[in-house]
Parts: sequence; C-alpha cells; structure tokens
Amino acid sequence: MFWLKKVISYWLMPLPLCLALLAGGLLLSRSAHHPRLARRLMAAAAVLLALFSNRFVSTRLLSPLEEQCPPIPEFAAGAPAPASIAGCRFVMVLGGGHSDMNGLSATSQLSASALARTVEAVRILRVLPDARLIVSGPGAGGRPSFATVLARAAESLGVSPARITLVDSARDTEDESLAAARLSGGGRVALVTSAWHMPRAAGLFRRAGVDFVPCPADFVSRRDDRMNWDDLGCDSESLVRSTLAIHEYIGLLWLRLRAFA
Repeated sequence: MFWLKKVISYWLMPLPLCLALLAGGLLLSRSAHHPRLARRLMAAAAVLLALFSNRFVSTRLLSPLEEQCPPIPEFAAGAPAPASIAGCRFVMVLGGGHSDMNGLSATSQLSASALARTVEAVRILRVLPDARLIVSGPGAGGRPSFATVLARAAESLGVSPARITLVDSARDTEDESLAAARLSGGGRVALVTSAWHMPRAAGLFRRAGVDFVPCPADFVSRRDDRMNWDDLGCDSESLVRSTLAIHEYIGLLWLRLRAFA
C-alpha cells in the first residue's frame, strides 16, 4: 500500500501529469484515428502547465493550507513560554529531506523545509527547558538517516544530545504519528512541520490519539492580498508551490476516504 500510494500520487503531480498528457497527445497524433483527442490532450497539458506555473494560481492553491494553523508567535526575552505550548513535554520535527554530500555541515545537508522546521523546533525548545526533542526520518543504502542528520543539526544549534530521541524507521507521516503516540505516553507534543503539511499531519496525529499543539514553520506562499502585475507571470517556484499543494490535497482526500472505509 505504501508504494502504491507513492506511485499514484507521483503521476498526479502537476509536472508528471502534464508530461503524461503531452506524451499521450503526441502518440495519438501519429494515428489518423484520434486527431481531435490528440489535440485536446496536448492543449490540456499546455494549459495545466501554465496554470500550475502561475504565481497567482500557485499561491492561491497553497495559502489555504498554510493559513489553517496559526504560527507560534515571537517569544519575548525572559518571558515564560506562551500558554499554547507551555504544557508540551515533547517537540517533534517531522522528516523533510536532506542530502548526503561529503564535507557539508548537518545544517547545510538539510533541505530548505527541513532547516526551517529545525530552527523552529530549537526556538521552541529554548522556552521549554524540560521538553525532549523527537526527530524523525528514515535513511537508505547504509547512509545516515534523516533523523540522524536532523539530530546533528539540532546539536550544532545548541540542543543537548541527551534531550534528543531519534525515530529513523518511520517511512511517512502516518508512521510518525504512531511513533509519537508511543513515545509521548499521553504527554503533550509540540508538532513542528511545514505550514503546508500541517493540516494533513494534524489529521493523522489526531487519528493516532496524540495530544499535540500545531507549530507550523516553513511558510512558502506568504500571500499578499494586493494584486501585482508580477502575479500574472510563471516560474519554476510557482510550479513547486502547486506541486506541494496538490500533493497535500490528495493526501487529505485519501484520509477522508479512509475515514469512510
């Protein structure tokens, strides 16, 4: 089931979907039997790629996900932790990807989203001196797991190794939610993940029975309600935003379908 989800979701992502439509149109165009269908497939590929690459469209796709959970506000120097997270005994960072390039520090190996999540977790830990940090993410091919790299990054940012628990066997967010339920033992968890991923992660953590506080990081859309001419343009960053949004909407739909199964 895990790999089936991966395969299906991959081909529903904007770029693979558009390429598949384009390839299908090109193949049909070589046949005299379906010229109209071929043109429609190629036109659909072009229109969808333009839409998914548009700044306005991609921002409007992603921002509803990022706006569902408010961020943890800035902490005043010397002030106690905000009431929303004061009772948290754990701070858990969900996997976000890394590279294995030799010679790079742990923070430089982390992806942009993983680094943003780590920084937010360390910021929260500084006002929760008794909380433990749970880092999650698998590894492959005998290389260090993401959890290991994330733990090293947290240590370089001042977190004591004695406060860190590694979960390097969780393959996806559902596995991470089950690990959190087991490790927290009913204690409250400050859940740190990207803002666009938080709605789906929150749904899975609720299903697992985890008492958690959403602590979103890595805000990507940062929507401005004012319309600018630049919003009409297309670029690769917008395609990335659309891909993130579509991936999360598919994940949320899958959660709802499972709830009715």
